[in-house]
Amino acid sequence: MATSIGFYLSAVIAAGIIFIGCRFLLAPSSAARAYGVPAGAEPHSRAYLSAKGIRDIASGLFAAMLIAFGSAHALGWFMLIASIIPLSDAVIVLHHGGSRTIAFGVHRGTAVAILIISGLLLIDR
Repeated sequence: MATSIGFYLSAVIAAGIIFIGCRFLLAPSSAARAYGVPAGAEPHSRAYLSAKGIRDIASGLFAAMLIAFGSAHALGWFMLIASIIPLSDAVIVLHHGGSRTIAFGVHRGTAVAILIISGLLLIDR
């Protein structure tokens, strides 16, 4: 039961991060504001936002691949390791004077959710 819930929630996270990655490619200014730190319109700023978008899409697809192969153990470890990303995002937002609400509510909340998901996937071992 816990594993099934973990797979379902992992799919939600994978779809969400793919959506966010696409948003960074298609609407980078809006995506940057939603991340918690607005970005400039300069070409070099756009380059970093595009790189973030591609990395988000790849992360979501990697999780989707593990889901498709039905590997709860590998997916659980991936999710555990991936929790570093939203935790780091929270620190980045705070370090650059961004919104505390986004840092703690969005990024820290996502990290907690991912840690719970990894526990669901690894506990049935």
